[in-house]
Amino acid sequence: MEIPGVTINRDLDTEDMVVNIGPQHPSTHGVLRLITTLNGEVVKDMEPVIGYLHRGKEKMAESRSYFQYQPTIDRVEYLSSFYDHYAFVASLESIAKLKVPKRVEYIRMITMELNRISSHLLWFGTFLLDLGATSPLFYAFREREEIFKLFEDLTGARMMYNYYRFGGVTQDIPAGWLDQVRKFIDKAPKMFDEYEAIVSKNPIILDRTVGHGLMTKDQCMEYGVTGPSLRACGIAQDLRKTNPYCVYDEVDFDVPIATRGDVYDRYIVRMAEMRESLRIIRQGLAQIPGGDTAQVNAAKKAIEDAKKRGETPEELNPDWLSMGQKVNLMVFKPPAGEAITMVESPRGFLGCYIISDGTPKAYRCKWRGASFSNLSALPSLMKGHLYPDLMAIFGSLDVILPEVDR
Repeated sequence: MEIPGVTINRDLDTEDMVVNIGPQHPSTHGVLRLITTLNGEVVKDMEPVIGYLHRGKEKMAESRSYFQYQPTIDRVEYLSSFYDHYAFVASLESIAKLKVPKRVEYIRMITMELNRISSHLLWFGTFLLDLGATSPLFYAFREREEIFKLFEDLTGARMMYNYYRFGGVTQDIPAGWLDQVRKFIDKAPKMFDEYEAIVSKNPIILDRTVGHGLMTKDQCMEYGVTGPSLRACGIAQDLRKTNPYCVYDEVDFDVPIATRGDVYDRYIVRMAEMRESLRIIRQGLAQIPGGDTAQVNAAKKAIEDAKKRGETPEELNPDWLSMGQKVNLMVFKPPAGEAITMVESPRGFLGCYIISDGTPKAYRCKWRGASFSNLSALPSLMKGHLYPDLMAIFGSLDVILPEVDR
């Protein structure tokens, strides 16, 4: 609008301004400092400053026994710690050549996929909160609470589970637990429909997400971006499919992908992944050897009764009778060797590389966390965007800061 008697010079340049975002900021989801160079409202450059949460996760493995070290893993990638535990115990099982019962593998797969859903639910709620919507946070926590109740019944804890063991798990599932899981996955799709009805076509959400934070396939390769952020660029890379572990090769599921690689596509991929996790869990419930604990206990009793009668029951099944090999956890000494296990965590590739020298402690332990690589792409994604776009773009990467710092 022209103002009478006032001449406006529209060619005036603004000076660059450097501002600190964080390290204490509610939308950085942890103590992350972003040194941001702004020209007006436009981001010209950005430098993430990390290290505020460093706790020596890798070095700690060299000074504690494997059993003493394992509980500390929960405290790092705290939103999906089942994946950290699986990567850790599977590497040691590979070195020690421990045979894992099929029933245990199914329990692990079911708990990991429930953990994926709970992690994505928290991402969904906080991501929408960053965009200014409060209701989705409460909806997401409603369903997440049900998963926490399942985990609490199984492990005795809501977040720090420490349930997997070398060659097995701490104990079998409680009676009726599979039925409770089945009830949850039966009603979850309707709840996901409610989320998408509120969000997917919301004009405000579309304006904040479509076309923002575009990431190309080349950028993913350059920065090592994995997980939903990679699949949102059209690359169907999922370790559960391409490098199957546990019993993922015994279930059928699809790898959701998108094409644009923007903030909205990263949202779409994660919503689809939760539905695929339900599909995996449903198959796991149907295929788990021995079924529910009550069936396992009945089978054990029948076998014991047969043995008392001097009979050898043909239906004797080790998977029904054992939660893993008997391992002295206090002095567990895998032979000298090395192994790496890579899993598809909710944020992408998660790996644990262990070198054993035959003692109760790791000679070396190296973790590959997806959040570190995914965060490294943020400055490239933000250049040229407006400052208000930062929280949408950063939130869409689903970064967990303790996993960055390790």
